Amino acid sequence: MADFKKVLLKIKSNKFNLIFASTIGVIIVVSAVLLCLSYSVYKDEKAKNSVLSDKLFKTQNTLTALQNQDQVKINQDLKKEIDNINKTYKKTSSIYEEITDIDAQKGKTDDLKKQYAQILVYLSERNYASADASLTVLKTGADKEKDRIATLATPGGATLSTANLPTSNTPPGAGYSRQVVSALGSTYVVDIVAADMGSTRVIVDTASDGDCHDNCPVLSLGDYVARSGAFAGVNGSYFCPADYPTCAGKSNSFDTLAMNKNKHYLNSDNNVYSTVPAVIFQPGSMRYVGASQEWGRDTSVDGVLANQPLLLSGGEVRFGGGSDPKQGSKGNRSFVGNKGNIAYIGVVHNVTVAEMAQVLKAMGLDGALNLDSGGSTALWSGGYKAGPGRAIPNAVLFVRK
Repeated sequence: MADFKKVLLKIKSNKFNLIFASTIGVIIVVSAVLLCLSYSVYKDEKAKNSVLSDKLFKTQNTLTALQNQDQVKINQDLKKEIDNINKTYKKTSSIYEEITDIDAQKGKTDDLKKQYAQILVYLSERNYASADASLTVLKTGADKEKDRIATLATPGGATLSTANLPTSNTPPGAGYSRQVVSALGSTYVVDIVAADMGSTRVIVDTASDGDCHDNCPVLSLGDYVARSGAFAGVNGSYFCPADYPTCAGKSNSFDTLAMNKNKHYLNSDNNVYSTVPAVIFQPGSMRYVGASQEWGRDTSVDGVLANQPLLLSGGEVRFGGGSDPKQGSKGNRSFVGNKGNIAYIGVVHNVTVAEMAQVLKAMGLDGALNLDSGGSTALWSGGYKAGPGRAIPNAVLFVRK
């Protein structure tokens, strides 16, 4: 019996050892598998971390480079270039408009156009300094040609001589006169047409019978005179000539108030609150308002035209100069005005707008409104006395009642 127990104990011991050994073996195998898996994951993570580290390193380099840049200097340089572009563009555009005005007056522009072409080359090369210097030279040449044109009897014609002209500050009572007027310590040549409003209607004729904002119709002053049966006429308000680059999308349009001979008000909606002065041609008289918004939409009058500036009102000068460089330069300038019930249209030669106001005051006019000038200047009385200039969208006409 004792021997049997010993055998059982030995068997149990051997079984335990077998189980223990098996368990240890399983643990070793599982541990080995886990170790392999862990190493594999470690390798994958290491690779991923390496990629991330690379990206982080590159990002850090980019950030460092950006931090080392002088952003203030970059912005200042960019602003300087933008300012140069704006400055030269405005000057280049303005001088081009002057050249087209000279062309419209049959002036000499061949040399001016060659200089302009060279300026465009400088601009394409971003050589702003040379472009700016050349623009100054070109402006001087354009001004000289405008001065020469202003001394002509008609553009492209003989030089305007004052030798045989009457010197008088008294405007004519009727008809056309070319006379020398004394003002501001100097003398000025004035082409002027007078008409009694008791027997004459002053009307506004427009190429379009309604609002027009682009590619608007235009006519020569002679065409307006002919189709309205007028005996005299002058170019009308400021407009945007088709040959101006800045007028793209609004070519030959004008945006100020007008009532034409057909009793149609043009540009009424955008002049409800307009501060642009206007002249009202009433039967037998003429009236001025300092701002278009002061005038209603009365169709009992013969015509209405807004433009700026108002030169005279109540016999006093209302314009002494402004910020517009075009108004401050010399040229042949058109006007419409009155003295009592006598209506006047005309052109004062070789003056600024402010000087024209003084000349018309010296002639004793009660009121006067500035009209368009430059390449649009034109005056008709039995033929062109000034002009013809370019085609225009509206005109002021004298028509017999």
